[in-house]
Amino acid sequence: MPYKRVIYNTILNRMNEKRQFIQIVIGPRQTGKTTAVNQALAEVNVPYLSVEATKNESNADWIRAQWYQARNLLNGHVKSALLVIDEVQYVKNWSSVVKTLWDEDAASGIDLRVVLTGSSATLIQEGLEESLAGRFELIQSPHWSFKECSEAFNYTLDDFLFFGGYPGAAPLKDDLPRWVRYMEKSVIEPSIVNDVLRMDDVRKPELMRRLFYVGAAYSSQEISYRKLLGQLDDRGNTATIAHYLTLLGNAGIMSGLQKYDPKLLREKSSSPRLLVHNTALMSAAYGRRRKQLLNEPDLRGRLVESAVGAYLLNQSYSENIDVYWWREGNSEVDYVVACEDEVVAIEVKSGRVKPTQGLSDFILTYPKARTFVVGSPQCSVEDYLLGKVKLFA
Repeated sequence: MPYKRVIYNTILNRMNEKRQFIQIVIGPRQTGKTTAVNQALAEVNVPYLSVEATKNESNADWIRAQWYQARNLLNGHVKSALLVIDEVQYVKNWSSVVKTLWDEDAASGIDLRVVLTGSSATLIQEGLEESLAGRFELIQSPHWSFKECSEAFNYTLDDFLFFGGYPGAAPLKDDLPRWVRYMEKSVIEPSIVNDVLRMDDVRKPELMRRLFYVGAAYSSQEISYRKLLGQLDDRGNTATIAHYLTLLGNAGIMSGLQKYDPKLLREKSSSPRLLVHNTALMSAAYGRRRKQLLNEPDLRGRLVESAVGAYLLNQSYSENIDVYWWREGNSEVDYVVACEDEVVAIEVKSGRVKPTQGLSDFILTYPKARTFVVGSPQCSVEDYLLGKVKLFA
């Protein structure tokens, strides 16, 4: 039987509810949004129309036509129906026409339920903020976890560290060249071209691509914006690189974590710690040494630290947490997680040699924080990535 993620149950329950809110399923590419929606459609208890928006053919009138078709499913005997629009962000000004049609149905008492999906967090969020306030709920589709990959594909910890959590790539793990091509052509390039480059006026698309590949190889490491510019052989400015990192983060592929510091100005001006959202991206970007990622202690250590950080980032989508890192002088903490008034400093014991004084110095600076060690006898890397250990009560 095809594997069903937790979001399948959420989507199915919302589809079967009487019309309340527009349901928006959002998350990075290739995380199974469409699959989960289709699995729910197979079990839904109302008639439905499911369509997919395209970059070149879909516009506001196209949405209206689909909406009218879905309304036609209703008659004297059928009181409720469902409309699903996949990849809605491809429709320019989609939120305005959705608002108009949704409000028409509300005024007429029409129980037409609506589910939208989108891969670009920024494009979706802009539409929500512009028109749909109070009319929607978000259903997050994060990258697949180790627990899910273990259950669905029998992944070992090493499998997950290297191949990450892209379900479409899982059948290719025994053919590394083919797996790399899939990652480059079906995941990385569409994420950059169809999501990142559509979010904003990106004046240097090739710089954006190089930034991703260089940055993914540096995952779990601090690197200054000026050093990044040097690695990219570009004469641009640091503000451009910082902005491009934000766009990559919004697409769910790579972020630049900022140093933890309650003083916001200092936090925003610090050098970032680069972090992929899925370790498959690091493996795919690593070039000729990718086969050594699991075997060389230093490289494996960075892979493990990236996996733990990616897990935290993916948790941040559905839970009210913020993820940082911390360093003062020679003292460093891998990750700092803030949740309302609680702060947890996390050290990852990953096999590579690094200073060990960081947690103690962090507590001296922030006495109310708690500490946590992933890779200790109390919490193995495997147990943490399986979700068996919780940071907060």
